[in-house]
Amino acid sequence: MKLSFLLNGRPTEVDCEAQETLAEVLRARLDLTGTKVSCEVQVCGACTVLVDGLPVSACTLLAYEVRDRSVLTVEGLARPDGSLHPIQQAFIDEFAFQCGFCTPGMIMATKALLDDNPKPTDDEIIHFMDGNICRCTGYVPIVRAIKRAAAQIQQEKGK
Repeated sequence: MKLSFLLNGRPTEVDCEAQETLAEVLRARLDLTGTKVSCEVQVCGACTVLVDGLPVSACTLLAYEVRDRSVLTVEGLARPDGSLHPIQQAFIDEFAFQCGFCTPGMIMATKALLDDNPKPTDDEIIHFMDGNICRCTGYVPIVRAIKRAAAQIQQEKGK
């Protein structure tokens, strides 16, 4: 089937099979490998992308469900000039990753959080990020990175 949707701000058409997940289409058909696949049952968050601004597990969402919708992946966060998004930079600055496998999903979940709640408390961050698992960092640097990104985004907005 032909699938049409907005991908990282650009109109996209791709042929896919009815049973293919969004993660499979992104990785295998569109060569966007930032979206990771780990648990395949909506438990770990490694495959998190935003669909119409909301975080979803791309490993279980059938690709055809995004027809005529907007999908944002970690590859789409960089700015037009190629510089990193403040969330991406904050994860680097705070060493909020080790192996990096969970990082794209963490970053996309963070984007959804900060779009909805620009100044989250530590407890709000922990609660929101509960669906994203990291086996390496112990989470403290991730919380610091989210707070840093929130502050940077607010600073850029002049608030």
